[in-house]
Formats: sequence, C-alpha cells, structure tokens
Amino acid sequence: MEPPDALAGARRASRLLLLTLLLGTRPGAEAEVHISVTPLVEVMRGDPVTLDCTPSGAQDHYVMEWFLRDRSGARLILISAELQGSKVQGMVYHSQGRSPPHQLDSQGRLVMAEAQVGDERDYVCVVKAGAAGTAEATLRLRVFVKPETTEVEPNKGTLSVMEDLAQEIATCFSRNGNPVPQITWYRNGQHLEMPAEVNSEGYTVSRTIREASGLHSLFSVLYLRLRKADRDASFHCAAHYSQPRGRHGRLDSPPFRLTLHYPTENVQFWRASPSTTEGWVREGDTVQLLCRGDGSPNPEYTFFRLQDQQERVLNTNLDGNLTLEGVHRGQSGTYGCRVEDYDAAEDAELSQTLELHVAYLDPLELSVGEELSLLLGSSAGVNCSVQGLPTPALRWTKDSVPVGDGPTLSLSSITFDSAGTYVCEASMSTVPLLSRTQSFKLLVQGSPELKAEETQPKAEGIWQEGDEVKLICSARGYPVPKLSWSQLGGSPAELAPGGQGWVSSSLILKVTSALSRDGVSCEASNPHGNVRHVFHFGTVAPQTAQAGVAVMAVAISVGILLLVIAAFYCMRRKGLPGCCRQGEKGAPPPGETDLSHSGSERPEQAGLLTGGASGGARGGSGGFGDEC
Repeated sequence: MEPPDALAGARRASRLLLLTLLLGTRPGAEAEVHISVTPLVEVMRGDPVTLDCTPSGAQDHYVMEWFLRDRSGARLILISAELQGSKVQGMVYHSQGRSPPHQLDSQGRLVMAEAQVGDERDYVCVVKAGAAGTAEATLRLRVFVKPETTEVEPNKGTLSVMEDLAQEIATCFSRNGNPVPQITWYRNGQHLEMPAEVNSEGYTVSRTIREASGLHSLFSVLYLRLRKADRDASFHCAAHYSQPRGRHGRLDSPPFRLTLHYPTENVQFWRASPSTTEGWVREGDTVQLLCRGDGSPNPEYTFFRLQDQQERVLNTNLDGNLTLEGVHRGQSGTYGCRVEDYDAAEDAELSQTLELHVAYLDPLELSVGEELSLLLGSSAGVNCSVQGLPTPALRWTKDSVPVGDGPTLSLSSITFDSAGTYVCEASMSTVPLLSRTQSFKLLVQGSPELKAEETQPKAEGIWQEGDEVKLICSARGYPVPKLSWSQLGGSPAELAPGGQGWVSSSLILKVTSALSRDGVSCEASNPHGNVRHVFHFGTVAPQTAQAGVAVMAVAISVGILLLVIAAFYCMRRKGLPGCCRQGEKGAPPPGETDLSHSGSERPEQAGLLTGGASGGARGGSGGFGDEC
C-alpha cells in the first residue's frame, strides 16, 4: 500500500501533467517563452542562497520545475509548481536528502536558508508555458569555505649544509577549505619559487585530501638545499584561499628556524677581561680568554701555551672559555686556541694565538728611613728605587703638591718650611690602576724661629693704666722649642693652627706703668739655641677719672658702715634717757652705773666705745666722741 504522502504527490504530479497538456493545446498560443537567470552564484558557507529564474513576456500561468544536476550529468527533480499570477499552487518537493529541504518563494525562486558545501552544484530551471513553449536555463552555485589556521611542522633534526641534495625542510598544512587552497613558502619574508619537479636545489611535493565533509585539505612539503647563510634564516608558509566575487585571503603559519650543521671556517681568540688598550693585565688579576669558531654545532676547543716552540695544553672544553686565576709575571707569553673540527676544509685556519702581558710593580725602596733629620740650611738627596713592567714613571710630592719627577729628590738650603712628609709615587700610563707609593718625613733641626703677636690699644693708639692685653708667642724648630714668659700666667705651648711645625703660647695681663717700663719677654729655646722677644707698651696714660670715682665709692661704703655700727650700739643702750643724741655731754642719769669706767665691761663693748686701740673712752678726735 502506498503511503498517503506518496499518493498525494502522485495526484499533484498528475494534475501538473494535465495542466501542461492543456496549456500546450490552447488555441491562439503566444510567442516563445524565454528565461532570465544569473549563471554563476557565489556565497560563503552559511550564507542564505536565492536562485532566481524569471520567465520573459507576459506569462502569468505556467509550470516551473527546478532540477539538480549530479556529477554524472543526470537531473534530479527538486521542486515542481504551478504559478498563476503571484500565486504558487500545487508545489511538489523532492528533498534529495538535503536538510532543511529546498524552498520556493512566491516568485518561483529556489531558496536555501544556509549554504552548505554539498549545495555546490549545477541547478536547472525549466518553465513550461503551454503554446509559448518550454524554456530552461542552468545556474552554477559555488560555496566558499575559509580554511583553518595554517600549521607547519619543521624538521627538528640537524641538517647538514654539506649535503649535495635538497633536504626535507618542513611540512605545511591547510585544512578544511573550499575550494582547494594554495600553499607558498617564504625565507626571510621572500617568496620561494619552488617547482614541483624533483631537483637538487629545491622543490615542493603537495597532496590534496577530500574530507568526508566535502571540504579539502592540502599538505605541502618543502625540500631545499641549504647553505651556511641559512643558519639565521626565518622560514614560514602561507595558505591562499578564494572568496566570492574574485576576492582572496591569506593565512600565514608561525615562523621557524632550522638547526644546521656546518664546518668551521674562521676562529676568533681574544681577552675578555680585564685588559687595557695595549693588552696589559695586572699581576694578581683573574684573566678570561675566549675562543669562538663559526661552525655548528659548537666544536671542541683546545687551549695551549707556547713555550720553547712547544705547545703545552692548558684545557679542552666545549665552552670556548679559559680562566687564569691570579696571574703572575711568569705567565706572560703566547697563548693559543685551536678548534677541533674534522669537517672543516683543509685550508681553513683553525688556530689563533695572542700575547698576554702581565704588568707588575714591586714595592718602592727609599735611600732613607721613615724619618730624615737635617740641619737648617743644609742640603741632601733622596733616591727612590722601583722595579716594574712596563717601566713606571716616578713623581715626588710634598703635602700633595708636586715637587719633582724622577728617582732622585734634591733638597738644598733647607728651611723650616722644607719640613714635612714627602711621597714617591710610581705609576704606569698604560696600566692606570697599577701604582705604588712610599714616603718619609723630613725633620729640620736648628735654633728656634720666633714670631710675636700682641693686641693693639683700644683707643687712639695709647694704652691706659689697667687695660687688658693678650700677648702671643709662636715658635718652630726641631727639637720642638719650649716657650717661657717673664710674667706668670702663660698658657702651655700648643700646636698653632695651620701646621708647618709652629707651637704657640699666650699671656693675658693688665697694662701698668711698670710693665711699660720693664717690658714683658717671651723666650723660645731648644738644644740648638734660644731666641727672645720683648713686648713694650710705650706711654701708659693714668686713669684719673676712674680713680676719683673709686675714692667716692670707698667713702660712701665707710659712711654706711659707721651708721650700721651706731645703730647696733643704740640697740645695746636701749632704755637710757638722752642716749644716742649727738653732741650731748654730762654725767649719766642718777642710779645708773657708768659703763665706760666699769671694770666688768666685755672686751667687745670696750672696743666699740673706744676710738683707737688704747682702750678707755675718750672724748676728742681719736674716737667716736661720746658713748652714744
């Protein structure tokens, strides 16, 4: 039994066939029908697709059929429908396995909601218009798919540049695109024009795979004869794919480098550190020698030293480094490096040498000890001996001031200013950091040298009685002189500011006429002699005004003292009438004893009542007058 859908479709097909026959037998048939189509439609996968088939003329009632042409050329019906005006009637669908199936819009256009890779076919539109005849046209649909990210797998082995044939460099992958992409190769950004034919210089081998999805994948293998210059080259590949309306896209792979094996052609050998411009190193330094060959992989290095035309091997390693710890002068000489590369050409220079110069400077020796003592006015010479390589230069300084060059320092007619510390310095211009010094101290013996300094008067250049003055004496010599004053109070001798061997002492005193007359002397002495200086003050003016003021102050003080004594005495006599009245004379009041004549009075009372040391109370000018 037929399914209901099948029966319904068969009935609709029968009606369309009948309609076609009727249209073909209509009297007064119209002119021949024509169809207008776009022969090529290009879309990206997933885009909506509309295939238009428009009949020409005033055809308002016709049958339209859409066919799919397979790869063998056979037609497969997709949709058949009757169109009258703007209405579509009696559509019959044949999905041909597509999901979702094809659709027909109100204008008879074939519609696909999302383009699939399988939709890339030829489509045939047939219009049957009865007496006007039948017309058909073919449309081609192309569906483009952008391939996945381009990948590359480089050869991870070591490739030899000594090979005479092209070697496999890398494989490039461009997967799942439509149509089939193209792959190109690049070296340092430059396109490599590689043929497909096998040859010794380079070629490519490509293979296309059709995936189950209908998409295409492309594999390309690059073969290339390598050169030494390719050791630093950057390679990559790119996939070129097509897009609708003649546009193109490109996807580049990540860049990669190759590991190459090539023989050594040149060798470099040098001092890394430390080293001066002339190639000297200091004794005691650590020296590093570096050797580098331009072969790959890194060759073996042999370090040696030439002694009596014979090689003495020092070290063999793959690093190309030789370290000499704490070099000494005996290590000066010729050092060499040899690259052990058995693939190198016979005429390649694989050995290099250099000269190592070890600079040294022995301690300096002086012809005198740490101290040199000479008499004032004498002359002498001091020698500075040095041993070093390269030959050092000698310079003499005194208190950091240059005083001469060369090994001998000449000291003539020396003075006390010649005393001080002398330094002999040895240095090398070619080895700036290598230098030594040696010093001695010069002591100048002789009678002391004295200089005096005094404070000037305060006003009008004249000293006045009682003015304070500060006297300073400074002396120098060797042995260090002693300073003494003719007056007491001098300060102990101390080193004077500014150095140069001076010692000083000061004395502070008041100016008097006697000092002006006799003077104040300062004396410096040592075993070689002594020297003396006398300070004079000239005329000393008396201080008259100040003397009168002093006498008045003394008188006032005495008067106040007498008043205090009188008050004390009155207190002792308290209660006696007529007492303490100045100028009164006569006998004491009746019944009161006369204390001035009493034998029992105390000594202190007697002392207070008497005007002198004789004891009894007397009237007159020698005492205080009366008892009161």
